[in-house]
Amino acid sequence: MSAWDNFFVAQVGASAALAGLLFVGLSINMTRILQFPVLPDRAMQALILLVTVLIVASLILVPGASAIDLGVAILGIGAAVLGVLITLVRRVLRRTTPPYRHWFRHIEMGMTLLAGSLYLVAGAGLVAFGSVGLLALVPAMLLSYVITGLSSWVLLVEINR
Repeated sequence: MSAWDNFFVAQVGASAALAGLLFVGLSINMTRILQFPVLPDRAMQALILLVTVLIVASLILVPGASAIDLGVAILGIGAAVLGVLITLVRRVLRRTTPPYRHWFRHIEMGMTLLAGSLYLVAGAGLVAFGSVGLLALVPAMLLSYVITGLSSWVLLVEINR
């Protein structure tokens, strides 16, 4: 698993930096964000995905951790994250106005639930197959960044149009 160290070091740095930038952006636009019932949940979704990348990548960098131990931890994290994401996605979908509901339901909701599910796949893969399970983390983390980018754009730019 040491062959993956550079990848996960990069993920820790990128997710921490992006989470910090998102916090700053949210604090600057907080008054405007709170005017829309759907946006606080989208902000929470973005932060959860970034923090998930940060935690999972950090765990993998722990020296001497076995694939089974990491797999069990990632399974637990993935289950918790997916549960929270399902709740947030349902609330966002209910509160999204009809012109935007189609986009959210078919694209962003699908990507969000896929990202959360891929953390479960990675955890199960680590337990069952060893380091091969790490392969599922690549699309999970990349999707997390894409979803966070979309939500950040809405939270920081679109609300000010």
